[in-house]
Amino acid sequence: MRFDVFFSITQTPDISGYAPSESEMLVNFFDQVGIADELGFGVGWVAQAHLSTEIQKRNSKPVVPHFPGEVGLCTDFFQIAQKMFAHTERMEVGSAVMSILGSGGPIAQAERVGAFLALHGLDPDESRRLHVGFSAGRFEFMARPYGVVPRDSVEEAAWPALRGQVFAEASEIFLRLLNGEVISSDMIQPTVLTRSNFRSDEDWEGVQQATVECRGLEEVPDEVPIERRYSFEEIKTIPQEWRRELLNLVLGSHDPKLQVEVNKLRPVQVFNLSITPPHIIEETHDRFTEHYHPDGGPWERSMMPRTIMVFVNDEEGLAPDEQNAAAMEEAKAAISTYWKALEGTIDPSKVERATENAVIGNVIQVSEQIIERFHPDDRLMCWFDFFNHDSERVKRNMTAFMTKVAPRVNGGDLQ
Repeated sequence: MRFDVFFSITQTPDISGYAPSESEMLVNFFDQVGIADELGFGVGWVAQAHLSTEIQKRNSKPVVPHFPGEVGLCTDFFQIAQKMFAHTERMEVGSAVMSILGSGGPIAQAERVGAFLALHGLDPDESRRLHVGFSAGRFEFMARPYGVVPRDSVEEAAWPALRGQVFAEASEIFLRLLNGEVISSDMIQPTVLTRSNFRSDEDWEGVQQATVECRGLEEVPDEVPIERRYSFEEIKTIPQEWRRELLNLVLGSHDPKLQVEVNKLRPVQVFNLSITPPHIIEETHDRFTEHYHPDGGPWERSMMPRTIMVFVNDEEGLAPDEQNAAAMEEAKAAISTYWKALEGTIDPSKVERATENAVIGNVIQVSEQIIERFHPDDRLMCWFDFFNHDSERVKRNMTAFMTKVAPRVNGGDLQ
């Protein structure tokens, strides 16, 4: 089993109520990056966010109205990645995940990828890859200022489904530019909405009716064409001659159709969450076994990183049962704080489900839980800093995991 590490850099009060300054957050982050590299984590994944979560609470349609502080401080993944590579020797770097709708859209983001790798790959001995996880974005408010909003009453009615189609359009532009292609918007697959795009007949009928009224139609349409979100004549990004073998792309979407479509363009892997039902995990592996772009080689389970919250307690002075109890208390407190921040209330059932999908306990318990729940060929993206600003404790947990849990999982003694 392979182990990566996930860094959230979330500046919000932890379970003790403490919220570090921005500089403290970043200093702690790079300190943890250094330890992660020494311990042998494969990829250091960094959450990316944009614009103040605190200020968005004043918006007419706040997305996370109860979240105190900032959901993430990494607003420019490429600058963070450059410093991470400079601070480490073995670990690779990834975004989990970068929005290609905000920050200038898919064209600007493709250009940034090429520019970064043109510099990163100047050393002919450089072999560490940049893993670009990309998605529509963590929260919708982060893309709104860039014009990713409904443009008329038809789009307003269709928006929950249409936003995914905007991401599909952006993904094709992004990937084809990374391929080094010359493209224009006329070459991009058009967006045409049908019943299959919607969860219910009622949702689809609302879009049909809005289309009749907005476009002056005489009858209800079976298809609703949508004007392109991105309109441009022929373009090609520069630099052009960067080393594409140093780029690994990972899609942050559960849309089966999109997973297949992007792999018609180039190899694109996929993220999955620890809370995803097992049958969906296996269906995704089956789909990629069939549809993963041949340039990426045969599909492997490790090509789908799986996020997991790790609450391991290996603190000195505690008996094994006491470590287990303390870890469970820490997990429930952190997850309760999370749900309160996200929704304004604490739902005991959600806390219980979340603890069931985390790994919690002393090193033996955590080892056994991982062996029981995961396939030996899986790749786990381990999250240690979840609502925890005690950086020294985070580093001890990371150390206990990689020196005591990982060896047991991968064939060591469980006694």
